[in-house]
Amino acid sequence: MFHAKRLQKELSKIHQGLPPAGIHLVAANDFQEWQMDIQVLDENPLYHGKTFRLNFKFSNNYPIEAPEVMFIRATDRDIPMHPHIYSNGVICLDLLSSGNGWSPVQSVESVCMSIQSMLTGNTKNERPDGDDQFVLRTNRSLRNIRFVYDDPTV
Repeated sequence: MFHAKRLQKELSKIHQGLPPAGIHLVAANDFQEWQMDIQVLDENPLYHGKTFRLNFKFSNNYPIEAPEVMFIRATDRDIPMHPHIYSNGVICLDLLSSGNGWSPVQSVESVCMSIQSMLTGNTKNERPDGDDQFVLRTNRSLRNIRFVYDDPTV
């Protein structure tokens, strides 16, 4: 169970108070699913003062395989508006795709930081093209969704 050992190491680091500013552990009851809150720390008017919740699902192949990561709604937590974030919380980010941008050196912390950065740089208050259709037909595992990464402007 290499994934459990790796996640225990990441969890220990988080409990030692080492995650970067704006990243907070909400729940990590096991080595299958964690929840993290993230905040955008700059003055981006789209996200200023807001906190968003990420749900991480880990397979037994983590960290070789990327975790499934998506935004979830919770009390005082909504899905951020962004051209690469669908209204159901699915994130189109190459880092989250095993075989594309994912590397086993990545961690829960580095994923949170990448998503913080993605939000920080955004100036568009919009959903991806085809959001309504995507949400209606997305009832499969995030691992089975294949995105085309072709928008360097966001």
